Amino acid sequence: MSEDDARRRPVRAAYFAFDRFPSTKGSAVHIGHMAAELFACAGGGLLGVLGGGDLPRYQWEAASGVEIARFAEEIPNLIDRAEAYSAWVAAHLAPHLATLRICHVRDPWSALPVVTAEGGDYAVVYEVNGLPSIEMAHTWPLAAPATLAKIAELEDLCLERADAVVVPSGVIAEALGRRGVPAAKIEIVPNGADVAPEPPPRPAGAPGRYIAYVGALQPWQGLDVLLRAFARLADLDLALVICSSVPERRARPLRRLAERLGVADRLMWNFTLPHAEVAAWLAGAEVSVAPLTGCARNVDQGCAPLKILESMAAGTPVVASGLPAVRELMADGVHGRLVAADRPAELARAIRVLLEYPDSAREMGERGRRRVAEEFSWATTRAKMATIYRSIDSDFRISH
Repeated sequence: MSEDDARRRPVRAAYFAFDRFPSTKGSAVHIGHMAAELFACAGGGLLGVLGGGDLPRYQWEAASGVEIARFAEEIPNLIDRAEAYSAWVAAHLAPHLATLRICHVRDPWSALPVVTAEGGDYAVVYEVNGLPSIEMAHTWPLAAPATLAKIAELEDLCLERADAVVVPSGVIAEALGRRGVPAAKIEIVPNGADVAPEPPPRPAGAPGRYIAYVGALQPWQGLDVLLRAFARLADLDLALVICSSVPERRARPLRRLAERLGVADRLMWNFTLPHAEVAAWLAGAEVSVAPLTGCARNVDQGCAPLKILESMAAGTPVVASGLPAVRELMADGVHGRLVAADRPAELARAIRVLLEYPDSAREMGERGRRRVAEEFSWATTRAKMATIYRSIDSDFRISH
């Protein structure tokens, strides 16, 4: 089916996200499950995401009845790109205003054209995994306060006009409550992970004994803290495997830090691996580490680290910063160890203790695996989303 033909077919559901899809980032895993559930409930629909690289600008998935459109304009300035993307969303939304029943958005750039479009009669689900007005202060330090304030106003407008606000953690729900979002409007739908019936085979070339870090490399992830902690474990025959979801060029500052700390030769870097391969690295690790920093992005706004759930699903004990959002997923001494954020010495000590007591570590990993299977499976997450869609539009069938 051509793009013009697809635009003429009735569309009852749409999902827009200012994220590249598919990709190796955790956000793409989340988008894949949430969008799939929406389209299963609606019998197909429109998925609008970012593209680039080898990804086609347009796809038609006949089996699921899903049209995928990708915004791929190369605009260096983030704000300019976001504004151009919003205009693109408006253009893709316009042909379907008469038939659209539910539109699920993941960010204010997607939400703005959806909540301000004239002539539509559809419900809006605004999924908030983070607030750009807070996150950009960390990723874009030169952003003017006035710019961040305008973005916060945009967020407030979209939150006010949304019919339901979905968040992955109670900490984010509380943050939105402080922003004035009514509690009755907020639905907590945690991230998920899949527990494989059998552990995957050990990755080729894996070190004999290693700990693992999985995820992106933004400052709030705390990988610099982990490198400093790892330097304190120099007496152990141990490697650190880093499975980065972003390209190699973004690792240059951390690689320079590793050189200064004298640990560069004990690191193994993997960049933009397929999701299945990351699962194998987690399963083979002695310990998985999530050293999130105690910054406003993680503490005041909150987060929902998918890497922790995926580590638990692999049966690997986790050492993580004991932030409120992390405590929603795991308990200290039960599924791993929780330590104070930004404390390399404490982080190193917790890793060392787990390595010295492998039987206890294995028991923690198994308890984590059971917890994910019982409480945090993607099937459970998707069932909750199906219930939300059904509550908004009773004509939507539930696919479970």
